Amino acid sequence: MAPKRQKSPSRKASVKGKGKVKKNQPPSSKEKPDHPDDIYPIVLTTATQELFECCIDEDVTEQSPYKLLKKDDIIQDIKTRAAVSDFHPVKQFVLDYPEDEILLVFDVDFTYGQSFYLVLTPEAKARIYNVLQPPQPEIIEVLEDDVSKTPEPKPWISLGSELEVDQESVKETREKLCYKFYLKRRPGLPVCFSDRNSTEAECRSVECPSYQDSRFSIKQMQRDCGMQAVPRLQSSTTQTQRAFQRNIFTQYEPRELSKKEKERILSSENLKKFLNSVTPRVLHALQQTHIMNVFTDDFKALGIGAEASDRLVMVSEGLKLQWTFTDEKRAMGKKISSVSWHPTIHGLIAVAFIKKQEEQLDKSTAYINSPAFIVFYGFPDQSNPRLLLECPDDIFAFEFCPSNPNVIVGGCRNGKVVLWDISFHAPHLQGTQPNSKKGSDSDSDTDTFDFDKKENKTPVMRYCAVSSIESSHKSPVTDVQWLPKTFEVTRTGVPVQNNSNISVQVVTCSPDCTVMFWDLRVPKLQNQFLANRKQDVDQKTMMTPYSVPKTFKHLDRTWKPLFRVSLPKSDTSGEYAPLKFSLEHYTCNSNTGRNTDNENDGAEVLPEYSQLRIPSAKTLRTLDDVNTKFYIGTEEGEIVYTDWKLEEDEFGRKFSAKPLLCFRTHAWFVNTMQRSPFFKDILLTTGGWNFAIWKEGVMGGPIFVGPSSEQENSAACWSLSRPAVFFIGRNDGSIEVWNLLLNTSEPTHVHEHVASTRITCIKPCIASSKQHYLAVADNLGMLRVFNVPKALRSPVKNEDLNMQIFFDREHDRLKDYLEWEEQWAKQRKEAGESKKQVEPDKPVTFQVDSEEADLKEYSDYLKLEESILE
Repeated sequence: MAPKRQKSPSRKASVKGKGKVKKNQPPSSKEKPDHPDDIYPIVLTTATQELFECCIDEDVTEQSPYKLLKKDDIIQDIKTRAAVSDFHPVKQFVLDYPEDEILLVFDVDFTYGQSFYLVLTPEAKARIYNVLQPPQPEIIEVLEDDVSKTPEPKPWISLGSELEVDQESVKETREKLCYKFYLKRRPGLPVCFSDRNSTEAECRSVECPSYQDSRFSIKQMQRDCGMQAVPRLQSSTTQTQRAFQRNIFTQYEPRELSKKEKERILSSENLKKFLNSVTPRVLHALQQTHIMNVFTDDFKALGIGAEASDRLVMVSEGLKLQWTFTDEKRAMGKKISSVSWHPTIHGLIAVAFIKKQEEQLDKSTAYINSPAFIVFYGFPDQSNPRLLLECPDDIFAFEFCPSNPNVIVGGCRNGKVVLWDISFHAPHLQGTQPNSKKGSDSDSDTDTFDFDKKENKTPVMRYCAVSSIESSHKSPVTDVQWLPKTFEVTRTGVPVQNNSNISVQVVTCSPDCTVMFWDLRVPKLQNQFLANRKQDVDQKTMMTPYSVPKTFKHLDRTWKPLFRVSLPKSDTSGEYAPLKFSLEHYTCNSNTGRNTDNENDGAEVLPEYSQLRIPSAKTLRTLDDVNTKFYIGTEEGEIVYTDWKLEEDEFGRKFSAKPLLCFRTHAWFVNTMQRSPFFKDILLTTGGWNFAIWKEGVMGGPIFVGPSSEQENSAACWSLSRPAVFFIGRNDGSIEVWNLLLNTSEPTHVHEHVASTRITCIKPCIASSKQHYLAVADNLGMLRVFNVPKALRSPVKNEDLNMQIFFDREHDRLKDYLEWEEQWAKQRKEAGESKKQVEPDKPVTFQVDSEEADLKEYSDYLKLEESILE
């Protein structure tokens, strides 16, 4: 029996305190409804509910309102939290409780005024717990019976599907045939092996191939076969087009010490002691650094030899300097304008020097005409040239003939086109014949010239022919190219078949807004007799090292272009000034039967140019598959795509057509236009501070434009072994290596300090599978030959296929952009027209009305100003 509740003296204190009730004081019976003595209504905070796992609507609900609390846990809570504990009012009841668990009941309806009440006696616990406990044994038996039952199968009811299955099933209509093949063997017979020659007719093996018997045919009725579905594999890639990189900087004011703080620190004794102790050690370390470089790699320094003094030897980990060529006498005050490797002789390279524009401006009052040469260098002699080609003026561009490497064509500063024939010095250049001094005392031909005997160590060759000054360009010839031997052009620009099977025509361009086509053959048929007569006279004259060959005697000072192409602008008056151009390489198809690209040209006897005549265009077959359109790069950074064929007006006059497209892609001179050696329709252009890649036939613009560089791009070239790699020379003397399969937003390698000044030319060359060279010329007249490492010369797997996919993807991206741009332009046009229709016509205001409105607005402004000031 629970003890009766007694009045606590705190009750009087609460009455005196004007209703202030403490937390540990049990509520009075007047404030709450009556309840039995064996239960006690109690309030449990959220923290207590979580501690004893009796949270409302989670641990205790209306269906399960009871919770058994351990007596030890309640006592521990009272000891821990003392008066703060929610069970502190029933502390004595808990201590006197005889059992280990006390029943806590959740009062949903607040029957006794609180959300919980605690059962204080075991009798009340048994009474309340048995009443609230639901009868569960019957439910458990029902669930066990349901789980133990096994479903009985029901009979199958036919709905007609068995007929469809029977129709679709395959049944054998006849019995299978069984064949048995066997060979009767007779064991025990003797065997004799002997040697025979398989080449003999009687011992030669006879093949018994299967063939179709025309006497009968077997029709196959049925076949046992199986089929299995396999997933299709598909690989796809994507690449994000990154925006141009921009330099972002932030300027702020640094925090500095005040003058007093600086004086205090400088005059402190700690600073003086620190400097006195550190100074000897710093001086000792500086002496050691000056005596020896501890960061030098001794293994890399092995084998450098005499080149160790050159600071440009170890330019980078990629390109390694192999040779350095310079001519202090002929390169003084000049720069290299053009570089070309000899097509057939390994290690022979030719360079052309021109005067710098700065020196020309300084010496404009007293101009001294110094001789101009094309210098031939060869491995391994780095100081002595192999051959000198005398030029009438500085050469801006030259090129070897693709069908006859002994013939060279060049373009001069004064606009003339020059021809050389080095056939006499070919053995000397190849190294098969020593330099001969014979002929210096003998009688020379009338076309020979004298030079200093002290310089007879390097042979000098005079040009064979030069174009007429009246018919030449009016500006420097900036680019020259040979037409391939697969075709030639007529006087109207129509491509026809070339029966000579050698390159006989040259194309030149100049900033005088013209592109000229030149023919190396005898121009007129009536001069044939005179040419033959001169040839007989030349054959009688002995050829000396200082004689001028008569190869192009018929063109000297009378050479005129076959026809010229002007470049009118498409939208305005005026003409484009070309600096570079690019023609599509044409190879004959199987119908012509004259494709000799893969034949050995050295074994074939080439005809003399003086014996060739320009044939009539009527006798030659027109080649319709030759692309007569070509790209032109101008001095204003424009890329022009035009046709060299001349059109005819209604009066029969010939004129050049308007260009097909023109894009201002570069901000400065276009210095490089080169086609990919792997894709004939892909073109690389550089100029200004960026580069661009074009695709032949795409009229929407470049398919890829490179990011802008900090330095100006001065030269570029494709790699001859890797389709995705190309090199770009910059104005500060560095070289960028681009790999489009790895990165399109920045170069993969940047080789700094390759040269100390501007790079003017870059030319690659393949000597063997393991020897790839890169010739780099600078603005000081020095030529450096670098060895290309294996990483830049060995192509990766399927590199050409991946590059083709890259170019196609960029082309598709350009087409999508042009379609979207066309839609945007159409939407802007429609929006402008709708805006004009919605807006009413503005009334016509006269000048007097506008002046009155301005005066009124000004007076209103004065009134507003006065009101603000008041």
